[in-house]
Amino acid sequence: MGHWRDGTGTLYVLGPEPGAGPDGDGRAAGIPLEIAASYRARTRGLLGRDGVAGALLLTPASSVHTLGMRFAIDVAYLDRRLTVLALRTMRPGRFGLPRPRARHVLEAEAGAMERWGLRAGTQVAIGRPDA
Repeated sequence: MGHWRDGTGTLYVLGPEPGAGPDGDGRAAGIPLEIAASYRARTRGLLGRDGVAGALLLTPASSVHTLGMRFAIDVAYLDRRLTVLALRTMRPGRFGLPRPRARHVLEAEAGAMERWGLRAGTQVAIGRPDA
């Protein structure tokens, strides 16, 4: 995707190599996705929420914080090709350091990314309903 806008979409976990994926066909089931591309949406993020259904993609972004958050989150740092560079779980009230080469940050409730099969080297894809 070349032009990012606030909105919704679907996240697909493709795996570290073609044909991989948690369900064996190269793609995980579609995960509901919110996209925060504007400054305002990125700044708001998950603040003030009690949870998130699916995931939130912050773009462009290379770091996040959990100040004011009500729950722990999984954070995946993605490069421009949507490959996972690193993952971590962050409790509320923490600062994350910027990740070199990260262009996007994916956030979800703690434990979700492990269930989806995300790990360093995993490729993800994003489908948009308006595409």
